[in-house]
Amino acid sequence: MTTVPERARTALVTGATAGIGRAVARQLAAGGIDVIAHGRDPERGAQLVKEISAGGGSARFAAADLANAEEVLALAAEAGDVDILVNNAGIYAFTSTPDTTADSFDQQFAINTRAPFLLVGALAPAMAERGHGWIVNITSTAATSPAPIGGAYGASKAAIELLTRSWATEFGARGVRINGVSPGPVRTAGTTAMLGDNVEALGRANLRERIGEPEEIASVVQFLIEAGSSYINGTVIVASGGEPSSLPE
Repeated sequence: MTTVPERARTALVTGATAGIGRAVARQLAAGGIDVIAHGRDPERGAQLVKEISAGGGSARFAAADLANAEEVLALAAEAGDVDILVNNAGIYAFTSTPDTTADSFDQQFAINTRAPFLLVGALAPAMAERGHGWIVNITSTAATSPAPIGGAYGASKAAIELLTRSWATEFGARGVRINGVSPGPVRTAGTTAMLGDNVEALGRANLRERIGEPEEIASVVQFLIEAGSSYINGTVIVASGGEPSSLPE
């Protein structure tokens, strides 16, 4: 059984209708949190709400296009005084620099970086006034592992890791803890669609020799809002299965 902070009542989870976000929403709801599940697909949103309700939890769906700044701010207004914010929604285009269009670059930064920035700006001050709040940003090992493709995606996630530390210094003294989780390859519909049969091979490259599951990342998110992590702030926890050693054999 998962536990939640005594004062926490409501959570906004972006990108909650699939993958890691869905697992996070389900775990938080199982622990007694009222979940606002953000997504773009009302059908998938309704299905998630139905599943959470069937398990005795509480959830509602909220639609917004996070590439649109006005819709992001509208989502924050609709969510209201949340205690927990999980910035999970993200998009990626693993293309080379010459093959990355200006529109693709702008969209990745709009969704992966600007949307969390606007949500924190809209929601964290009220958390600070109440003296408590928990914000968890889902980043990516792409933020710290350079590759010949996906530079724009990695940069958008690296920006979120810096913002995580900046926000912790901005709001931490007033009771708001802001941390991040940096997953390695995780078994989601998007990962499978992109990599196909190669997804398992990618997982075998880490020290656990397997790909991660969304629930494993959700458990790290859960830990970061529990009392057991009360002294962790401004930190990005890497959940990648362990990077192979670079030392020669």
